[in-house]
Amino acid sequence: MNRRLTCLILSILFLSLSCQQEKKGVASANKPVKQQKTSPAKEQEEKPKRISPEDIIIKKELLYNKYTLEDNYPYKDTTRGFQWDKIKERLAFVENFQQTPSLYAVLQNYQNEKGEAPTIQDYKRDSYKRVSDSFNVERYQAAPLYDINTSKAVRYGRDGWLVRIQGPDTLAKIPIEGISFEGKYTVPKRYLRIISDTVQFKIINVVDVKNQNICTLEKVGNEWLVRSMNPVTSGRHKPPHAQETPTGLFVVQEHKSKMFYYEDGTKTYAGFAPYATRFTAGAYLHGVPVNNPKGSIIEYSESLGTTPKSHMCVRNASSHAQFVYKRSKDLASLVIVID
Repeated sequence: MNRRLTCLILSILFLSLSCQQEKKGVASANKPVKQQKTSPAKEQEEKPKRISPEDIIIKKELLYNKYTLEDNYPYKDTTRGFQWDKIKERLAFVENFQQTPSLYAVLQNYQNEKGEAPTIQDYKRDSYKRVSDSFNVERYQAAPLYDINTSKAVRYGRDGWLVRIQGPDTLAKIPIEGISFEGKYTVPKRYLRIISDTVQFKIINVVDVKNQNICTLEKVGNEWLVRSMNPVTSGRHKPPHAQETPTGLFVVQEHKSKMFYYEDGTKTYAGFAPYATRFTAGAYLHGVPVNNPKGSIIEYSESLGTTPKSHMCVRNASSHAQFVYKRSKDLASLVIVID
């Protein structure tokens, strides 16, 4: 009897537990399922706001006060001045390209020290009888730029032009994108000087070959401060020796306290220019030339601010050249030449 009673009790308990499990199952089935949030695809990084010339703030806080020019000033029977609107365009360009973190490099081939660039297929000879490309860039002192698809040299890159590295810098030919010029090419590694990716170009010297003046600027906070406004003379077109100062954006590459120069067509020293800051090929920002290798520095020349007179360089008052020389660091400051 006890045994039957025990079996009956166990059977009832078993049936009770089974019903409870079934109810739980039904409840779970009827319970609304919470939709899991699918992890969104990685959002594209927001592009930095493009800076326009109107966003550029220029203020005058001069640190060099000699021979200072006004915004507009008389010259003979006309008026010259500083092209601030054009300068703002260039400064906006500089700020915009620096918003994208990049590994920069400078094209270099001063006096063909990296090797003469190959002759491109559609070359021409300029008024100096030198091989040049369709952009009027001479082969002499230039770096060859190769087409990415055909691996053929198609144009020349000026010494001092700034580029952005676009691939591994260990290749024999490194892919680059122009900043001083447009387009993507490859360049043999020996023609490239890599610049730290942390560099910020905050010191800029703007040369105006049309008005024969220079202003130096420094980025402080969100403002560009004008540090000097001075007269200069630039390079003139006079084959076979004197050449115009090329326009464009260049990186400061070298400093010489005295830049000695030859008599035209010889290897005989004719004199020197003090406080020389090189930015492209044989073009320097420098002081008044001294036509005696052992002579003393000359401070000023009445020809400054008149007409182009040099061989490619930009002549300044010697104390202003020294001011530029001290403030413009190699591979960390720019020279922009406008017309």
